[in-house]
Amino acid sequence: MLKGKKVLIGVSASIAAYKSVELVRLFKKEGASVKVIQTEASLLFVAPFTLATLSENPVLSEMVDAESGEWNSHVDLGLWADFMVIAPLTANTMAKMTTGECDNLLLATYLSAKCPVYFAPAMDLDMYRHPTTVKNIEKLKSFGDILIPSGFGELASGLVGEGRMAEPSEIIEHINLDLSTKLLLSGKEVLITAGPTYEAIDPVRFIGNRSSGKMGISLALECANNGAKVTLILGPSHIDVEHSNIIVHKVESANEMFKMADNCFPSSDISIFTAAVSDYKPSSFSNDKIKKTDKDLTIPLLRTIDILSVLASKRTEKQFIVGFALETKDELRNAKEKLKNKDLDMIVLNSLNDRGSGFGHSTNKITIIDRKNNIFDFELKDKSEVAKDIITKIIELY
Repeated sequence: MLKGKKVLIGVSASIAAYKSVELVRLFKKEGASVKVIQTEASLLFVAPFTLATLSENPVLSEMVDAESGEWNSHVDLGLWADFMVIAPLTANTMAKMTTGECDNLLLATYLSAKCPVYFAPAMDLDMYRHPTTVKNIEKLKSFGDILIPSGFGELASGLVGEGRMAEPSEIIEHINLDLSTKLLLSGKEVLITAGPTYEAIDPVRFIGNRSSGKMGISLALECANNGAKVTLILGPSHIDVEHSNIIVHKVESANEMFKMADNCFPSSDISIFTAAVSDYKPSSFSNDKIKKTDKDLTIPLLRTIDILSVLASKRTEKQFIVGFALETKDELRNAKEKLKNKDLDMIVLNSLNDRGSGFGHSTNKITIIDRKNNIFDFELKDKSEVAKDIITKIIELY
């Protein structure tokens, strides 16, 4: 559930700050990327070096870095995170959150965050029960922030009662449970084709292309993180895919990809065809390596099966189909024709004329066109972020 998630942990000045060390460790163990923001006062309770080592990212505590003079952008931090966890949350920081007071990096980031925010209060018994604290907790919940309730137990003061910050394992469990109830593709089956296909000429040569499969793999991970059961049919790629919600079938040729896709397509709710399938294949295969001679070599080519067209023709009313178009000229016109001719619900257009887009890049720049010819343009982004844009649009239309 947490694999691949970007988690921003806020640490305020409570004795319970020592638990943030274990919390970071558990998030990393679950496969999440973690960044930590500490209030200045919390530095007295837990050393930033420890949190930085475990998170594998510098710990931030000031608006402007004292050594480099660089600005730590609270806006960028808020946009980066899939969710924010403030643990421990003191009565002081909680009060500032409810009133919009902004006197440190943690508060500035909280006020800028567009992602879900979880908060785990930690304070003494009487502070936790005080009407102001009770009111502030309710106010944060009214903002849409998610309470991770404090536990009952022995407190730092020696008192016994409520106010003890939830244990890190309980926080992880709470977030996993909350996320599972909000996953928009939960219960859906998604079929994705990705990567190139290789059409063999002889035992050592083939016809192929430069696709790495990264875009399709990013889409598979995004669907899986949204609760879908994903079948990923992956052509030759050096990228490994590990996710409990993803089944990977590795193939090589267009014909192998078609057979696997044809077998999986009937049960799919959503099918996303990102694979850069070879349009042609050699008319024959040489069992032995073709030796070089003084003469030119001509290799007759045959058209490969059009996987998308064949499967789209078998669709039911409940199936949602997405195609990809990689173009070099007349991009929009060609993409719209493909959308119509292949009876797709949505098409994602890449242009090789856009710098940083297409094969061999970690970034991509896309345009989405829906069945009604509505056009949605997106900026150049990392492919993992592009995947989020695509899946968000699919969920919206589906």
